[in-house]
Amino acid sequence: MISVSDSGSTDEDPPAERRHPRIPAPLPHPSLASLPSFLFLLSLFGVLTWQACVDGPVRRADERLARTVEGSRLPTGAAEFLADLGNVAVAVPVLAAVAAYVAWRARRAALPRWWLPPFAGLLTMAAVPLLVVPLKEAVGRTGPPGMAGDGYYPSGHTATAAVAYGAAVLLLLPWLRNRYLRRELAIACLVLVAAVSLGLIRRGYHWPLDVAGSWCLSALLLLALARFLTSSSNATQSK
Repeated sequence: MISVSDSGSTDEDPPAERRHPRIPAPLPHPSLASLPSFLFLLSLFGVLTWQACVDGPVRRADERLARTVEGSRLPTGAAEFLADLGNVAVAVPVLAAVAAYVAWRARRAALPRWWLPPFAGLLTMAAVPLLVVPLKEAVGRTGPPGMAGDGYYPSGHTATAAVAYGAAVLLLLPWLRNRYLRRELAIACLVLVAAVSLGLIRRGYHWPLDVAGSWCLSALLLLALARFLTSSSNATQSK
C-alpha cells in the first residue's frame, strides 16, 4: 500500500510485508528504552521511595493533594469502578487473552519461537508482585485515613493495571498495520491507567505518591519488555 504524505513523498509498505502480510510488522525502536532513560526512571523511583519513607514537605504535599482529589466531584461509584480495573482478577485475564491471541497469530504465521513474545509479556506481569511486595514491606507506609495497616507504597493496583494493559498493547502493536490504530491504542492504555490511578486516590485507597512510584516501576518493566520485543521482532523480520 502506498500513501502520500503532506510533503509529497510516499510511504510504502516494505516489500516483506506485502509478500508476507501475516508476519507482524517490526516495532519502532524504543528510544525511550535507552540506558539514560532507565537510569532516570530508576533515580526518580528512588527519590519517590525516599520521600515516601520520610516525613518531609513532599509527603505533606502528597497528603494535601490526596485530600483534594478525595473531595473532587468524581462520583464514588465511578471512582470505585475505575479502581477495580486495577484488580488482578480484571487486568491479568486481559493480558492472558491478548497473549493467547498473539501466540495463535504467530503460530499460524509459522514464526520461529512464536511463543516467546507472549511468554515475555506474561513474565513481565509475574515480575510485578515479586517487586511490589518486598517494596511494600520495606517502606511500610501507612494508608490514607480509614485504611488499616501499612504497606501502601508502591500501589499494587496501579502497577498491575499499568503492566497488564501496557504489556497487552506492546504485544498487539506488531500485528496492527494501521499507524493511527497503533497510536490510539497506546493513548487509550495511558488514559486507562491514569483513570485507575485517579479512582484509587479518589476512593482513598492510596496516596498520590504511591501511584507515582508504581508509574515509575511499571515504566521500567515495560521499557525492558519493549526492548526485548523489538529485538525479537527485528530478528524475525531478518529471517
